[in-house]
Amino acid sequence: MEAAQVKTLIESAIADSQADVEVQGNSYRVTVVGDCFEGLNAVKKQQLVYRALGDQIADGTIHAVTMQLYTVAEWQKAKKLML
Repeated sequence: MEAAQVKTLIESAIADSQADVEVQGNSYRVTVVGDCFEGLNAVKKQQLVYRALGDQIADGTIHAVTMQLYTVAEWQKAKKLML
């Protein structure tokens, strides 16, 4: 499954989110930013993404997912730290 397809699945399932996806084989690294994560703990944030990719994980198309999940404010702070 291509990165663009995974990006579309996530952004379609999680309203007002922006996803960046990197692929290596059938392992995926996703960064998702959206205010939909506001007030959620890490597990609840991950559950939103797993729900979006559930069918592909269940059928083995996606084997592993590494996630970085941010609210917009958290993302702004993280970007400053990366500079």
